[in-house]
Amino acid sequence: MLRTLLSPRMLGLHLLVIGVLVSFILLGRWQLGVFEESGKPHASVDPAPVAVETLSRVGAQIEGPAVGRQVTASGSYDAARQLLVADRRPDVAAPGGNVSRGEGYWVLTPLVLPDDTMVPVVRGWVPKADDPAIAVPAGQVTVSGRLRAPEGTDSVQRRAGGVPAGQVQTVSTAELINLWRGEKVRNGFVVAPTPGLTPVKVAPPVTGGTLTWRNLAYAANWWIFAGFAVFMWFHFVRDAVRSSSASKSSEVALEG
Repeated sequence: MLRTLLSPRMLGLHLLVIGVLVSFILLGRWQLGVFEESGKPHASVDPAPVAVETLSRVGAQIEGPAVGRQVTASGSYDAARQLLVADRRPDVAAPGGNVSRGEGYWVLTPLVLPDDTMVPVVRGWVPKADDPAIAVPAGQVTVSGRLRAPEGTDSVQRRAGGVPAGQVQTVSTAELINLWRGEKVRNGFVVAPTPGLTPVKVAPPVTGGTLTWRNLAYAANWWIFAGFAVFMWFHFVRDAVRSSSASKSSEVALEG
């Protein structure tokens, strides 16, 4: 039997099957990777900037496609109501709260628009609360940045005992309405860089991926082909062994 399995013909078959198996398994894994990648969010077309008033309203939710959009706003900053968002890194996507304890602060300043509504603006990041760079620009300004949905007050692990006066832990529209009493606060916030402050990184709009089930089917097909190759190899080997055994039995019978 061993001589049959190691004959030149069978060795060629073994190598061929191994090559086919490796190829089919890798092809199936590639198609599975394409399927998995198709479901991930990806950057969408970045539209031209629009006035913040068209996307952020008082008392209305921000629609999903608006998140990350480029917006512009003109007005004047209300320095008296400026806040620092504690325990933050210069990246909107970075976690806040206790996991970033002592990392720094976002500088959050309300911009008063011509219609007397307010839009919260994250003007940048500072490493310390007493950084002189947090000084508020005076007079009329025009800012350009990206719109973000409001953060939930439970979106971070909050400090025990809270934060000092003049600081918050999230950019929550509901919380800002309570802090800026009597003001009409637009939903969400704008991340817009101010000279002198470290810019806060913010990503452009993303859209959810669409799973391409066809690629999953392709992956399954390649692995089925691999299984069929093993099935055929087994039958070829079995037939070769049987044929060899039968030949040897015939020779023994003739000799007898």
